[in-house]
Amino acid sequence: MGDASVKVYHGYGHTHNLVLYGHVFKFKAKTTQIFSNNILVNILHLFKLFVVKPFPFAKVRLHFYDQRVDQTAEYDGFFKFEWEAKEDVKAGWHDVKVEALDDKNKIIAFSDGKLYVPHITQYAFISDIDDTIMISHSARMAKRLRELFIKNPRTRKTFESLKEHYQLLANAHTTIEQPNPFFYVSSSEWNLYDYLVEMFRFNELPEGTFLLNQLKRWKNLIKTGKTGHEGKLLRVMRIIDAFPNQQFVFFGDNSQQDPAIYQKISEKYSRNMAAVYIRNIRPERQDITEQLLEKIKQTGVETCLFANSKEAISHSKKIKLIVS
Repeated sequence: MGDASVKVYHGYGHTHNLVLYGHVFKFKAKTTQIFSNNILVNILHLFKLFVVKPFPFAKVRLHFYDQRVDQTAEYDGFFKFEWEAKEDVKAGWHDVKVEALDDKNKIIAFSDGKLYVPHITQYAFISDIDDTIMISHSARMAKRLRELFIKNPRTRKTFESLKEHYQLLANAHTTIEQPNPFFYVSSSEWNLYDYLVEMFRFNELPEGTFLLNQLKRWKNLIKTGKTGHEGKLLRVMRIIDAFPNQQFVFFGDNSQQDPAIYQKISEKYSRNMAAVYIRNIRPERQDITEQLLEKIKQTGVETCLFANSKEAISHSKKIKLIVS
């Protein structure tokens, strides 16, 4: 094996539309997390997440049961497999393997991954992360970086009653064995994938698929989370296209572009949308947020602007999203 390494993120899909993302690196710093209250330890760990050297245009090969799919990574080492299964794929988690190959098709690195096929449930959930799930101060760079640098995944704070709401939704109109699928879409970079997975597990939030933003190098660390709203719109639309029979519920906040993104989606996909929830992080933007939510409402989609997740829970009960 060479110096290359492969990172596979949780994939998703169903028999006729399976999707898996990942990166190939020439170099990636060792990033075992130490959960410390020492600021320097946390800063060093965060810095290491951005110490990467992508492997441009690497040849990659996916193994899924007896299927093999070949692909070429992009200039930043990012790869995306989209394929159709030869046989019906059962609901649940499935193992995948991705190999990086050299010019002679010799394996230089590989990694195992997982792919989630949701049960056929009525609902699916798409949620932003920063300032929707966890306190991030996205719109204010100095405060955002302070949260990121000073804390670790286990000391980051989620909003009050959020866990209760998401857990209720995960099991709404279905069984605990067949939870509703969650997709977490963020402008944060793929560098933060393991950080976010740990934060979600520690806070007992529903397991889900993450769709993040383009990888950044350490010299751009200060710009983390500052790009990708157009990309976010496309990522959300891809999820809806992959599951045309499910009703989607959206969560976001008004610190940045979520209301505008969801309003744009409602123009094309309102029949796939059950409800839109926006956390009122910036009261000075309440008027414009309400105008956008009104436009969404006119397409027949339920909306809720809330300051505390308790209000959102009440609304979910009122529209029978949660059966109390």
